[in-house]
Amino acid sequence: MPSKEKGLEDLFHDALMDIYYAERKILRTLPKMARGAQSKELKAAFEKHRDQTEGHVERLEQVFEIIGKRVQGKTCPAIDGIIEEGEEILDEFKDTAAGDAGLISAAQAVEHYEITRYGTLRRWAEIMKLPDAAKLLGLTLAEEETTDKDLTKIADSSANRKALAA
Repeated sequence: MPSKEKGLEDLFHDALMDIYYAERKILRTLPKMARGAQSKELKAAFEKHRDQTEGHVERLEQVFEIIGKRVQGKTCPAIDGIIEEGEEILDEFKDTAAGDAGLISAAQAVEHYEITRYGTLRRWAEIMKLPDAAKLLGLTLAEEETTDKDLTKIADSSANRKALAA
């Protein structure tokens, strides 16, 4: 007997589990990044994003509810690798002039991954006629894009110049 062909709903659920895992992992990593930041501005940005990430997790839980699925993460090797790279930067450049620039680059790699995931999930929710899910995912997408822009501002205003001057 052939197995049921998988469709967009299955793909959506799979990607939702992936980003749920990623957000929970990011939530555990952000305090470490905040502690490693030298500038008060970058430390504050990481702390703000940690608070936002708690909201992202809650929104994802609402999306699971909307689609009638159990809240569950699925190991995401991509985010594990991106976070591992960030931890290497944290270790290798701790207490150096380049440390904050490195942390920003690592954080932006995370943000870009999230932006990609949330953009796709929001579009799929729209196509699947799940307006409430699309709205929740869109809110998170906008926050991720703002965080990315905020990190760029910190990099441009000070972190990159300090790293270059070293």
